[in-house]
Amino acid sequence: MDIRFYNTLTHRVEPFTPIDAPNVYMYNCGPTVYDYAHIGNFRTFVFADVLRRFLELAGHKVHQVMNITDVGHMTDDQLADGGGEDKMAAAATRLKESKKDGRALVENPDDPYAVAEFFTTAFIDDAKRLNLKIADEYPGQMPRATDHVEPSMIPMIRSLIEKDHAYVADDGAVYFSVQSFPEYGKLSGNSLDHLKGGAGGRVQDSHQTHKRHPADFLLWKPDASHLMKWDSPWGEGYPGWHIECSAMARALLQRDTIDIHTGGEDNIFPHHECEIAQTCGATGHDRFANFWLHSRFLLVEGEKMSKSKGNFHTVRDVLEGKVTGRPVDPAVLRFELLKGHYRSNINFTAKGLADSASAVDRLRTAERAVSASSIHVSMRTIDNIDAEYSVINEFKAALSEDLNISGALGVLFSWLKSNPTNLIEMHDILTITNEVLAILPGSDAYVIIKDNTGTHVGSVDQDIKMKCKALDDARVAKDYDKSDAIRKEIESAGYEVKTTKKGTVASKRLA
Repeated sequence: MDIRFYNTLTHRVEPFTPIDAPNVYMYNCGPTVYDYAHIGNFRTFVFADVLRRFLELAGHKVHQVMNITDVGHMTDDQLADGGGEDKMAAAATRLKESKKDGRALVENPDDPYAVAEFFTTAFIDDAKRLNLKIADEYPGQMPRATDHVEPSMIPMIRSLIEKDHAYVADDGAVYFSVQSFPEYGKLSGNSLDHLKGGAGGRVQDSHQTHKRHPADFLLWKPDASHLMKWDSPWGEGYPGWHIECSAMARALLQRDTIDIHTGGEDNIFPHHECEIAQTCGATGHDRFANFWLHSRFLLVEGEKMSKSKGNFHTVRDVLEGKVTGRPVDPAVLRFELLKGHYRSNINFTAKGLADSASAVDRLRTAERAVSASSIHVSMRTIDNIDAEYSVINEFKAALSEDLNISGALGVLFSWLKSNPTNLIEMHDILTITNEVLAILPGSDAYVIIKDNTGTHVGSVDQDIKMKCKALDDARVAKDYDKSDAIRKEIESAGYEVKTTKKGTVASKRLA
């Protein structure tokens, strides 16, 4: 299968050929665990997950690494060499003020490792609920930056100094010299001449620092007062933000050049630009990653997320109903985050979420029809199944063109609209497409209860089933106060209640 992706490095769509086919080596910038990850972060993480799943469906063996940034960095990390307040210190302050059931969320919020572990666990929990493969592959063991300071980052910094790509400044800090790397700026389009002028505030004036060039970025900061610190040849301190990903990608993927590096568009500069410079400087190769794929921002009701505007949403806020007023199925949120092309802004709205709920319900209705049947599906290879159905081939063909998820979904839902009745065909197509979408099968918590006689599709929530029967019994006894009270109980549990000739029907709301 011919696959093409838009490469941020070359600014064009290019044929994708792995270095060592069928293996694909992919690195994804993960979360900085000083707070809960928000839905904008997860838009990028879900994009990387869909990318991985598609490549696997296309026959590749994907070696994926997503890091956990648990080294305490600064609140102004958008600057090439950071600044502001220690993020872990800021997180500790928030956690001291946050309680659940009258108890502190973290027993010792002054311990930065405890803070990092708390938010790491929260991220992995959210990632599992959104069906990210990486979270299941490394449950609780996703690679932490703190585990790679001494074995990976310090040796890479030392190598950069030895190769004259880095220097120790008068204040003891170690900086990468951007002038030593002529390709600096190729990814983002920021030339060194442009950066001398300030690049929108993302670099600092060298006259106010000990740097040789305003765009030189931090590799190591000696600071004995920092919450998280390590011994090094340049004094006790902590690594710069950018060196982490370079060192961890190289150490964990065991390659100097990888196939794909992903992240959000806000990572292009300075983070990814700096990653390229320091990795190529250390390895001597002209490329760190052959393909750079970046997802665009997620907007909320047409605006950029902001805590001051009150539109800053975490995954758990959405799932727990704090955003829309009622709980949202994780599959619905996943669908909402993946349904738009990764190189386009997507707008998170209540209507969009409702539309995603309808789409997920259509898929689950078809899946339930298959599950309720007694068909026998013999073991077959994916290739044999592909050969039988044009829908699957068209689905894959759309994704092969720069991960055109909108086109792929169009193929799938057009097929569903044709009201297929062949259960084996439905089983095969839903199974294969779900390898990428990861929406099915439905959880037992979201089944539809057909009636109080026990006729149902899938598994049954026994408590709701009993309430449906109790409601009908109350109506027969003309105890309408009781029947109304039971109806409210069912609705408060997240169900829609309808009265039919066969009795009460309760169906779980997806959003």
